[in-house]
Parts: sequence; C-alpha cells; structure tokens
Amino acid sequence: MTSGDLGLTGLRVFEPPPYADERGFFLETFNARDFDRLVGLSVPFVQDNQSRSALGVLRGLHYQVEPHAQGKLVRVVSGAVLDVAVDIRRSSRTFSQWVGVELSEANRRQLWIPPGFAHGFLAVTDPADVIYKVTEYYSPEHDRSIRWDDPDIGIEWPLHGAPLLSDKDANAPYLRDADVFP
Repeated sequence: MTSGDLGLTGLRVFEPPPYADERGFFLETFNARDFDRLVGLSVPFVQDNQSRSALGVLRGLHYQVEPHAQGKLVRVVSGAVLDVAVDIRRSSRTFSQWVGVELSEANRRQLWIPPGFAHGFLAVTDPADVIYKVTEYYSPEHDRSIRWDDPDIGIEWPLHGAPLLSDKDANAPYLRDADVFP
C-alpha cells in the first residue's frame, strides 16, 4: 500500500494495490499493520458506514466534537465523488484550509481524515456508493456541520447547477459560528 501526505497535518491518501488477473481483482482495503506504519498510529475502527448518492448530491461538511470526535477512512466502491476535508482545528497553521480528492471505483483511493477535520463529498456519478470506517460511534449530541459553500473556506465544488442537499446541510452554520476544535 502506498500513501501520500496532502499538505494538511494528518490527512493522507492511500492507494492499496489491486491483485488483478483475467478473473478480476482482489484488493486488501484495510490492513491494521500497514495503516499503523503509514499513519503512525493504531486506530480502533468501531463502525462502518455506507451511503449511496445520486449525481449532484452533496453531503457535508460533517464532523463530531470531543469526546466523540471521529477519524474516517473513506473509499468509493461504485462511481466517483469529490471527497473534501477541511481543517477545523483553530490552533492549526492550516485552519480553514481544504483538500479535495477524487475517490472512485476506478482509482481505488482511500482518504484518511483524522479527528479535527470536517468531511463532505459531492457525487460526480450516478450513483456513487461511499463506504467509510470511523473511530467513534455516531453520537447525535456531538454531531456538527458547517456550510458546504462557506466563503471563508472557499471549496471549489465541480457543480453543474445547484447541489442536492439535506435540510441539515442547507441550514448548517458558517465556520465562524461553528463549534470547532481548539
């Protein structure tokens, strides 16, 4: 497995190698030893989640605050998304900066998003199936979101018209008003 730093401390992209032949391929999607070696920490994943989104669906920017902050290992098993992580750690030199990575069935990339980042994605195919592992259980009391179109963040979503949003995402606070990390 190879890994790359994306310029925001802790955020990493992984490219697990497929083992392919005329029958198809086999892919080791998670290996705790490799993850520990490449990220430098042993992460106890506690829950797997899956979502299916139609073309133009935008989900996010979501996160959980302490003591239930979540790290996420995100991948796409069908279709493609622009996956975005925003640094929401006020003490970070990269506070409010974002990185977008195309995750797709074809490229098999995975994005590690540590606690302290907000996460969102835009489905750029119809449909897009996203699977992600998390390090903390879902906690409604600690669940937070930030507006997807916050001008202080300035994410460049590849939109063709208005995105399809949940009420929660359409009414999320701006970063300046959000409950973020110290």
